[in-house]
Amino acid sequence: MTESATLMMAQRCRELRALGKDIIDLSLGEPDQDPPAFALEAARGALAENKWNKYPPVMGYPDLRAAIAHKFKRDNGLNYAPEQVMVSTGAKQAIMNVVIALAGPGDEVLIPAPFWVSYEAQVRFTGATPVLVRSTLEEDYKPPVERIIAAITPRTRLIMFSSPCNPSGSVLSLAELEQLAAAVLKWPNLFVISDEIYEHIIFNGSHRSIGALPGMLERTITVNGLSKAFALTGWRIGYIGAPTAVVQAANKVQGQFTSGANGIAQRVAKACVEADPALIAGLKDVYKRRRDLVLEGLKKIPGWACNVPQGAFYVLPDVRSSFRGSIQNSTGLSLHLLEHANVSLVEGDSFGAQGTVRISYATSDALLATALERVAKAVAELR
Repeated sequence: MTESATLMMAQRCRELRALGKDIIDLSLGEPDQDPPAFALEAARGALAENKWNKYPPVMGYPDLRAAIAHKFKRDNGLNYAPEQVMVSTGAKQAIMNVVIALAGPGDEVLIPAPFWVSYEAQVRFTGATPVLVRSTLEEDYKPPVERIIAAITPRTRLIMFSSPCNPSGSVLSLAELEQLAAAVLKWPNLFVISDEIYEHIIFNGSHRSIGALPGMLERTITVNGLSKAFALTGWRIGYIGAPTAVVQAANKVQGQFTSGANGIAQRVAKACVEADPALIAGLKDVYKRRRDLVLEGLKKIPGWACNVPQGAFYVLPDVRSSFRGSIQNSTGLSLHLLEHANVSLVEGDSFGAQGTVRISYATSDALLATALERVAKAVAELR
């Protein structure tokens, strides 16, 4: 397995900061705001109860799974029963459980590119073959659905994607989801992993879940968690809704790897999924403002081109115009900017988007403005 490009850059940031360097980290997708007060109060209450200190059930506490099932129906139109819900140590483990459970040697997994950096490595870990369906900036970093459908073969076991997309911020429309669903339903052994961790950060329109389309509930594994909308990255809670057989298989996998997720964190999760989504609705306005700030700053860097993300909190500029001399790829450029601009970005090749870098704008306006000034200056000085 390869090392996660995002985590590698984050670690390098910590090392340089420990040496006294003033590094602005735009590598991790980690919200800068504090968690909601009700989430932290739930943690304090759970500690005071002194009853959540033993091994939790592998699939998660029953009342949390029931609350998640209610959240799926309330927010997404998904009618998962509590026994079709499973809680994991972060959405990353939730996805890994499912990939291990469903894919193996001889199988293919379709991954529209660009994609979240861990998808490809997770598939390779199982011995299955990742099939990358690439797209371009001109296509808004969304492969036309016809291209995805054309890549399906009798060996295709899974299609996995995030919408809004990490790293591009692109969002699949209802028409695109319907077109994809119609194709999936023609293949009886084909499942979809729909990563919806950014569902609350969409700038225009509302989030759509492919599992809510006719016939798709039994073909879809819907993934979500607390990290992005609730700024609880360190609490490590993710969850899935899925067909019963898939949840049972994922339960076996998790039982052998980590057992159940942290007990106190599960009480926090219950408070979060039961909360009125209106309490975090303001997030999208904050991130839209930051998106526009970043896009405006990128215009000052000659040759860099970017789509206009419709969700999440990333931009994915094409930076090939800056390749010269010893810098011949996005990895080289990212390392150069880390050293000469004290700004940490992530190379886009690991996301299936050659010639790009991913910039996270999940930090303050002031830091974003400073980082963009530094990057523009360092790029202008390239020879």
